[in-house]
Amino acid sequence: MATLSAPLRSHAHRRALFPPSPRRRPTAAGATSLLGFVAVKSLSYRRLPNATVRSSTASPSAPETAQATEDAAATENAVSDEGKEAERVVLPTNESSESLLRIRHTCAHVMAMAVQKLFPNAKVTIGPWIDNGFYYDFDMEPLTDKDLKKIKKEMVSPPLLPDRIIRRNLPLVREEVSREEAQRRIEALNEPYKLEILDSIKEEPITIYHIGEEWWDLCAGPHVESTGKIDRKAIELESVAGAYWRGDEKNQMLQRIYGTAWENEDQLKAYIHFKEEAKRRDHRRLGQDLDLFSIQEDAGGGLVFWHPKGAMIRHILEDSWKQIHMQHGYDLLYTPHVAKADLWKISGHIDFYRENMYNQMDVEDELYQLRPMNCPYHILVYKRKLHSYREFPIRVAELGTVYRYELSGTMHGLFRVRGFTQDDAHIFCLEDQIRDEIRGVLDLTEQILGQFGFRSYEINLSTRPEKSVGSDDIWEKATIALKEALDDKGWEYKVDDGGGAFYGPKIDIKIEDALGRKWQCSTVQVDFNLPERFDITYVDSNTEKKRPIMIHRAILGSLERFFGVLIEHYAGDFPLWLAPIQARILPVTDNELQYCNEVVSELKSRGFRAEVCHGERLPKLIRNAEMQKVPLMAVVGPKEVEARALTIRSRHNGEIGTMPVDEFISRLQLAVGNKSSL
Repeated sequence: MATLSAPLRSHAHRRALFPPSPRRRPTAAGATSLLGFVAVKSLSYRRLPNATVRSSTASPSAPETAQATEDAAATENAVSDEGKEAERVVLPTNESSESLLRIRHTCAHVMAMAVQKLFPNAKVTIGPWIDNGFYYDFDMEPLTDKDLKKIKKEMVSPPLLPDRIIRRNLPLVREEVSREEAQRRIEALNEPYKLEILDSIKEEPITIYHIGEEWWDLCAGPHVESTGKIDRKAIELESVAGAYWRGDEKNQMLQRIYGTAWENEDQLKAYIHFKEEAKRRDHRRLGQDLDLFSIQEDAGGGLVFWHPKGAMIRHILEDSWKQIHMQHGYDLLYTPHVAKADLWKISGHIDFYRENMYNQMDVEDELYQLRPMNCPYHILVYKRKLHSYREFPIRVAELGTVYRYELSGTMHGLFRVRGFTQDDAHIFCLEDQIRDEIRGVLDLTEQILGQFGFRSYEINLSTRPEKSVGSDDIWEKATIALKEALDDKGWEYKVDDGGGAFYGPKIDIKIEDALGRKWQCSTVQVDFNLPERFDITYVDSNTEKKRPIMIHRAILGSLERFFGVLIEHYAGDFPLWLAPIQARILPVTDNELQYCNEVVSELKSRGFRAEVCHGERLPKLIRNAEMQKVPLMAVVGPKEVEARALTIRSRHNGEIGTMPVDEFISRLQLAVGNKSSL
């Protein structure tokens, strides 16, 4: 037997005990990690490993469609009618606190022990720590909320029941055994899933963790010294969901219990507060309440309908995006939504990305497919003619809609959809231009994201993996260029050694929203693969054909996903320059209606978004405008009509005062131009 302080086993052993999820498709944001997901400074929602997840409803027995994304409990449907200021919740993470990681991992084991005590026929599978807590998967009958309460009671117990697991202060002891011994013990317990996990472990000896003398699990650790080290008031079992074993729908549907655990009760309360605020900002509920977008089941899941107000915000985003890109030397493109299947063979998508693509269509004896990415189209535009080195860099950009097949259980509002528009751009350049071009992309990223108040980033630089294409020399030059560009900006970043794509190094940028959550957003990727596949060239100074460098980049990522982030960042309370309706004109009675219509016509002629709302008493009109989060209201009574004026009211600051229409327009122009409030 070994003590808890024994060194941890290798990463390979850990991955065998807690296998990673199957390779996830790129997110709607154009990045390589999922959705969305998010963190409160140190609090991050998770990718769910090992399973396609279905949430349980009133009848958790059936695998129902739900989010297979980050902590679903933190984004349930809820919303307040007021846009309150977000409060930051700063909590430790598994990375910043090893004790927290140990607590959560031990809680997973304690929960499994409790489940098997209450439900002796339950078969255990895996039970790791995750960003906000822990989970464990069981092969057993469907669980209910009442069952969760029983399980928690068995874990923590009230004061008068000292015989429960945590109060017993049971030691956690690490034991090393041979593979044969581990197999013998597992077979004796009739745990088939553990046998499968054991088969995937390549190293010996095999590690086992015991809780007291009554329960053990195949595990690499780490854990706390004893169950008494866990604060029983800092634990909560949150939900139960269905999860397929190994993430394969052909496998058995398991019962996954999610829990959260913290170092103390105050941290748990802070986490619960954060979840409540996240619920209030849920973009799915706000999108409905503010009439911004919908997903119509008659049309199909994951296909977004932009309503007039949401479409107006999208128009503003797109118009600003285009103007800024043209100022930075990009040429705009519009390309088809479908292409011959042969194009996707050349690009490699059919070989490596088929499961994410829609089926081929037979059109006049030729096969076509919806595009999952825009890159090949931009290459075809490049290939239309021979290029000289003097033309470089060549920058092209497109707001291109792509289509990717997502399982129904993985879609989640705007964050994970089947059809979305990427702000894609590609740069063709020389090797010695990589640094300057990357720096230009970073400057552009800062400018575009800064418009929305996103100025705090988490940046990762991913370098060459074990398997890759391209020479050592070009990989080194490209990686150094990316590092130097980041250093030029003075931005802090982490290096993910070996985390790059097989075709080139990349920079991933996460933005931080009003709650401190982190969202994968911008990506800059050097590509040595597609130029080879499509045989693109240029003529150098010696009239020899050479291969250009290709840089992929997206700043907003998916417009749909970014819009969802904005809704939650602003809690639906968009700033004046971005609000779909900037001013609502409110007549005290219908006698002022004609004048109000004249004011709206004048505002619209100046490019502002305004409307008249009438037919109710003034207090209700004001309340309705506040509920719809309209930034400015202009109240019009007989005195305002006589003076050709408006009494302006701000949703946040109350009454501003009475002023002539021309003065209001001038102040509105200044505020919108500066992206500030009135």
